[in-house]
Amino acid sequence: MEVEKTGGQEIEAPKNITIKGILGLLMANTDGNGDARKVISLGMGDPTAYSCFYTTSAAQEAVVDALRSAKFNGYSPTVGLPQTRKALAGYLSRNLPYELAPDDVYVTAGCTQAIEIALSIINRPGANILLPRPGFPIYGLCAAFRHLEARYFDLLPEKGWEVDLSAVENLADHNTVAMVIINPGNPCGSVYTYQHLKEIAETAKGLGIVVIADEVYGHLAFGANPFVPMGVFGSLTPVLTLGSISKRWLVPGWRLGWLVTNDPDGSLKSPKFVERLKKYCDICGGPATFIQAAVPAVIEGTQEVFFNKTINILKQNSDTCFQKIKEIRCISCPHKPEGSMAFMVKLNVSLLKDISDDLDFCFKLAKEESVIILPGVAVGLKNWLRITFAADPSALGEALERVKARLERCNDEVVGGDCQQIPVPECGFECDWEQLSGISRIASS
Repeated sequence: MEVEKTGGQEIEAPKNITIKGILGLLMANTDGNGDARKVISLGMGDPTAYSCFYTTSAAQEAVVDALRSAKFNGYSPTVGLPQTRKALAGYLSRNLPYELAPDDVYVTAGCTQAIEIALSIINRPGANILLPRPGFPIYGLCAAFRHLEARYFDLLPEKGWEVDLSAVENLADHNTVAMVIINPGNPCGSVYTYQHLKEIAETAKGLGIVVIADEVYGHLAFGANPFVPMGVFGSLTPVLTLGSISKRWLVPGWRLGWLVTNDPDGSLKSPKFVERLKKYCDICGGPATFIQAAVPAVIEGTQEVFFNKTINILKQNSDTCFQKIKEIRCISCPHKPEGSMAFMVKLNVSLLKDISDDLDFCFKLAKEESVIILPGVAVGLKNWLRITFAADPSALGEALERVKARLERCNDEVVGGDCQQIPVPECGFECDWEQLSGISRIASS
């Protein structure tokens, strides 16, 4: 039986790029490269490989206590344990002008499952959704699997990666159901102001659409702008807030996230919508019961000193990156990172004889310098790079020195003149994976 075919037709996977897919190819490109140096990855937003980003002992003890109690070995309600929903409602209400109820919170297996649920429950025949570019490619992939049309609006690097609201208005039509924002920004390292978030909410209200606010990096802000939850503007337009404990508590492997209906006026609390949401949760299940049970103690037992330590390291690392980028010819950063764990830099390939584009550079960097950086095409921008700075400071510094060394070798063959800013062509989130694998093989040869 040919499981890959149905009705005589071969089933094709969506061609959307995935971060893990590209990073896997890049990592494979370091195998057998003869480089005795340790591979340093600045490609994935998972800081747990470094001891400076270990979670707090209070969180670990809460999980151990929940497991040892033997009370949480069974199934949980598919919307989440009552005590978990209550604790998360209280935690998330701290920065809102109204109180969330436990019933507003749906516990998910990480933020990725929250994305999956959000896109599924808003979908309907012929619908489209507005996604940021650059952005997180899982949104486009989830939309493709659900036959939900994805339309991309640009973020503006010269304005701190703010949303191009004129583009949003031009893209939307009567079939548009939602727009997505990611704040603090992945992959841009931006943190939106209160005023800009209000403008986003007012735009969404005018279009009659929901805002899906991805706040997985919530509170990881270290620049001039404080983190403001999009839910603050829930009275202007309905907001579905997505988040997790993965980044702030440095435990991405625990897979504990949430979807929250920020809607004090109640349009997301209609019986039909709530029933649809609950039934989809019945399909998905949720995170491990004992992890859920630990959440109240994790929230209450974590001291501000832990969060402040993380913020200080991220700020120092982002400063290091920003300064080092200034020293490296042919890459530039239009906006200093102010939050999250990553930022975007522009790669000028027009003057580099042996580099054709961002993919080519990243594969050669992996093979020749044992450094992994995510090509910008993976997040929607060709000839850009996403650099993750959630690393040990010494490893980060070493990786950036290797990047500099590789580009200096490129500069030995520069076609001419100093690096200039170049227009970057628009790029979606799709990729021919056979072609990409071919690039990997060529770079490895």
